[in-house]
Order: sequence, then structure tokens, then C-alpha cells
Amino acid sequence: MKILAFNGSPRKQGNAALLLREVLSGARDSGATAEEVVTGELNLHFCKGCLRCNLLKRCAQRGDAWQALSAQIIQADALVFASPVYFHHVSASMKRLLDRFRSFVHVRVTAGGLIHTPWRAWNKSFVLIMSLGSADDADAQPAADLFRFMSSILGTKNRLETVIGTRLVAAGQIAMSVEQLRILYQKLGLPAELAPEDFVRNQSLLKRCYAIGQELAGQHASAGGR
Repeated sequence: MKILAFNGSPRKQGNAALLLREVLSGARDSGATAEEVVTGELNLHFCKGCLRCNLLKRCAQRGDAWQALSAQIIQADALVFASPVYFHHVSASMKRLLDRFRSFVHVRVTAGGLIHTPWRAWNKSFVLIMSLGSADDADAQPAADLFRFMSSILGTKNRLETVIGTRLVAAGQIAMSVEQLRILYQKLGLPAELAPEDFVRNQSLLKRCYAIGQELAGQHASAGGR
């Protein structure tokens, strides 16, 4: 199992980054090969919407990391994306990456809309991890919708699992103790009595992400490898 993970958090101890770390730990502990790419550190041009990928079957832009990175993406069995939610969507560096995924599909304009056809249909596991300050995961819905759409047009056999951590305002909050959460909530003007239940929820999210990593590795093992 080859797992390629994209860390879209600009904070080294960001909550999405910490959740991603658990996925990678679970996968590696179970024998999978897992590589993490920090999107903010990529030498990656912005998509120009030139549409030349419709003719070339690849991105027309050169001189950045995309050519090598796109090959890694194609070769991976699973793709994991982790990002904080900024203004109801993924971080800017993550969106820059996702826009380049346009080169994996042919897009035909019709009177009724767009028809997306992948150059080669994928059969991959997708995992989306998002953290946000809001207590309502509906505030992450626009980003979740994008990943559902993207994974579906790239192949009908693709699978998507989404993990959303709510009420995560401060860096490292997902790993805080009950007392640390109480102190933080008092500073933020939030009810301190929320701390015990949020601690339990946060620990559950960390364990779930570790289990997801194990499951990704197990999918490869049960299939007998590639």
C-alpha cells in the first residue's frame, strides 16, 4: 500500500496536521509506505485555466513540482488530504494543489453542463481530514462537497472517508488535556464545562485517524499486494 498524504496546514502543530500524523502512524505501524507532502512548501504554479490539458492529457505548465508529483499521485493506492477550514474551504496552498488535478480529466462543455472523463479511471481510497473553529461541521460542507465531486469524477470505484474536527480554534488543541481545554475556553469566552466532552471527542478523533491508517494498510494486505 502506497499512501500519499498532503498536509495543507500552515501550522506545524495544527489540528489537521496532528490528525494526519495519526493516519500516517497507523499506516506505517501496519506496514504501509506513507509519504507526507506539506502543500505550503511545494514549488507549484497556480492553474491558469488554459485548458491545454484537454489536448495534451497532462498539465501544460512546466518548471515546477507538478510533473513528478502527479506521477506520485497516480501511483499511490490512497490519497490523504488534511487541511484547516478557512472561510468554509481548504487552505490556499491545498486549493492550489487541487486545481492542478484538473489535468487528470478531460472536460467537455455541453449545452446541459460539463462532462468530466478521467484519462484513466482511478481505484483509490481518498481520506479528507478537516479541522475548524466552528462547532457546526456544516461550515466545512463546501470543501467536503468538492472532494466528493473530485473523487467521483476520477473513477467510480474511488472511496472517500471524511473526518471533521469541530471547535478546534488553537494550534495543538486536538491533543490538549481537559484542564488545558478549560483554560483555553476561559480565554476564548467559551463555557469551560464543554472541556470534558470535547476532550473525549478529540481523543476519539485521534484514535479514529490512527484506525483509518491501519485500515488503509489492511486493504492492501487483504488484496495480496500489488
